[in-house]
Amino acid sequence: MKYEKIKNKHQKRVNDFPLGFAFSNNQFKDMMEKWGLKETDTDKIYSIGAGGFIRKTDLEEYNKMWYEIRKEHNDLIKQDKTGEGYIKDMFLYELENHEYGYTYELEDTLDALELTYDQVMKSPSLKHGLELARKEVLGKEQENAHDIE
Repeated sequence: MKYEKIKNKHQKRVNDFPLGFAFSNNQFKDMMEKWGLKETDTDKIYSIGAGGFIRKTDLEEYNKMWYEIRKEHNDLIKQDKTGEGYIKDMFLYELENHEYGYTYELEDTLDALELTYDQVMKSPSLKHGLELARKEVLGKEQENAHDIE
């Protein structure tokens, strides 16, 4: 699966970035100490949401990392003119990851891919890739149902 390989590469890059997470005062203090900061040095960090923080000195590199990750992903989408390669692969991975075969809900899949339903429907390659992936996921669910019987 090409999408999964790219996703894992991107996840490793994010995991290797000096992010901090704190969900309690003690965790916040530990995170700040790890960065060589005092607990009161809040002017030297940014919140990235969901309990995550970065040092202000890392902001440019953080933004660059996310720009490059999104660019590579979007370039791979553009290169798949039919929707039968990377696009199908990404939809299949995310549909399965978000249990589409049980929920029939696309919202979590689209959110994970930073796409809207309108964007997908307006793009022949995205639309075709999604349909191929949906059929494959639903076909697997039907096979699994027959295996149970």
